[in-house]
Amino acid sequence: MAAIKLLGSDSRTERLGGIYALERIMHDSTKDHVTILNVLAAYVRSDQFAADDRATDSANVSGDPSSAPLPEDVKAALSVIARRPERHLSDEWVDLRSMDFRGADLREADLRAVDLRGARLEETSLRGAVLSMADLRGAYLRFANLKGADLRSADLRGADLQVADLESADLRKAKLSGAVLRGASFLYTDLGDADCRRADLREADLAVSNGKAEHGYLSPAQVAKARIYRSTRLPAAVAGQAVVLNRIERCEAENR
Repeated sequence: MAAIKLLGSDSRTERLGGIYALERIMHDSTKDHVTILNVLAAYVRSDQFAADDRATDSANVSGDPSSAPLPEDVKAALSVIARRPERHLSDEWVDLRSMDFRGADLREADLRAVDLRGARLEETSLRGAVLSMADLRGAYLRFANLKGADLRSADLRGADLQVADLESADLRKAKLSGAVLRGASFLYTDLGDADCRRADLREADLAVSNGKAEHGYLSPAQVAKARIYRSTRLPAAVAGQAVVLNRIERCEAENR
């Protein structure tokens, strides 16, 4: 309780002390693990109102409505969430819905099973981040750096991933239906068993996404369920398949 009270202090130093005290308690106490995660997530969410004010002030001064940098205490809370012990508790669920992380550095953050529905993650660095089973429905990930990110079984339905860098990312069993992936890069990306139904792959580069065909990274059946066009770069082993060629013509005709 003393550590939690510090989170309400007017002193940033004391707030940081409270955050790191909670981290120590979480590592020492399994029974307090979920409670502390919920407290830290609520703390991050509570900064959203201040973030809106900071962005408004920034826009008034510079005309740029983009998000202001994350405060140090919010970064610290996110880092503690990312470093949480790997206990796989059934009731562990971090709620960061609709948060504004534009331009934030979240490299190698452990955000597995985190609720990020509708979150603003444009131009965010998520390189090497663990986002397996994360809920990213409707999230904004334009120009995000997702190189080497673990997105296994992540829910990306309806997410905006335009021009996102997904090089070497693991998207096995990810839900990509309805996601916008225009201009995204899939260099060496593993898309095994990913659900690509109605995913917009206009100008996306999947030419080297499947590595060796026997690895099953990408199949003609998957591609044929997506929205693909002549501007979609596909692996040679997939591009020439009749089902894929027919799908391209159908999508082109619908787009006229």
